[in-house]
Amino acid sequence: MPISISDLPENEEQRLAELHALLILETPPEERFDRITRITKALFDVPIAVISLIDRDRLWFKSNVGLPVNEIGRQDSCCSHAILQEDIFVLEDASIDPRFKDSALVLGPPNICFYAGAQLTMPSGHNMGTLCIIDHEPRKFSSQQQSLLADLSKIVVGELAGSAAQSV
Repeated sequence: MPISISDLPENEEQRLAELHALLILETPPEERFDRITRITKALFDVPIAVISLIDRDRLWFKSNVGLPVNEIGRQDSCCSHAILQEDIFVLEDASIDPRFKDSALVLGPPNICFYAGAQLTMPSGHNMGTLCIIDHEPRKFSSQQQSLLADLSKIVVGELAGSAAQSV
């Protein structure tokens, strides 16, 4: 199900202003972020791990392992749903979820079946994006695994906050 205006965070304009103030969109890959995605991919034994930042109309990937692209449209993305949640957003099988079963991202490349996304929540409370993992097969995701993904997302937030401090 595509994202509609009613599916945007209440604080969308402030969230976008903070995202743009980070001055991180369109920057080259950085080892400090790539290290986190590599660890995340290995820890959860998934083919895809991504640090996504959600801009107005797109998801831009600060780091990704397993995807051949640097951005996708926001309208069909799992990450856009994830930033609306307070907890880890988990889809054990997107192919049977009514919100996603007809999505091009499920039916074709990258063939999302399993998705788990931890919000990148800045100290302001704005969710900038997600640290997410994707698999081509359905799978369960335990509360312990959710806690680990949340811990890793906090490391990403620390790096993003460090970037913001350096750009001031």
